[in-house]
Amino acid sequence: MKIGELAQQSGLTPSRIRFYEQIGLLKAVGRRPNGYRTYPPQAVMILGLIITAQRAGFTLDEIRTLLPSDLTHWDHAALMDALTRKIADIEALQVRLTQSRAHLLRLIEDIQARPDDMDCAANAHRVLTNMLAENPEALDVTSGDIRLLDTKDRRQSLSPSRRKKTAPR
Repeated sequence: MKIGELAQQSGLTPSRIRFYEQIGLLKAVGRRPNGYRTYPPQAVMILGLIITAQRAGFTLDEIRTLLPSDLTHWDHAALMDALTRKIADIEALQVRLTQSRAHLLRLIEDIQARPDDMDCAANAHRVLTNMLAENPEALDVTSGDIRLLDTKDRRQSLSPSRRKKTAPR
């Protein structure tokens, strides 16, 4: 089949198909005497596998390592190992994203809890002081950075009586 037909069947552009061929993911591409590429029927399935693997988070190098030149000769152990590793990577990313979300929600809450008599610059200082006091190692700061913050400000910013009331969620 010609590249236009393959593009239509796979939903990919011809340039993308040529790119996958160029980097070695799409093999067994023939040439006609006029120079046109010809693709075997299994090329549609190979392109589908490539796209599916990319959506699952695999890099092109990982796909190249796993994808056999002949779809009837899969390395079962390597495939299962790669899939298991990818799941572990996704789970680790989910943990980091959950932590980031919680951190951002705490930050929003702290910013919104600005006392009525505090201007924005002082509130920013108060929020930064709270962030550094809560978890300095996560922010990659040194103890010297924390000492730069006035301890009086830190105590004041953590005082519950000084916080604005926020609407319940």
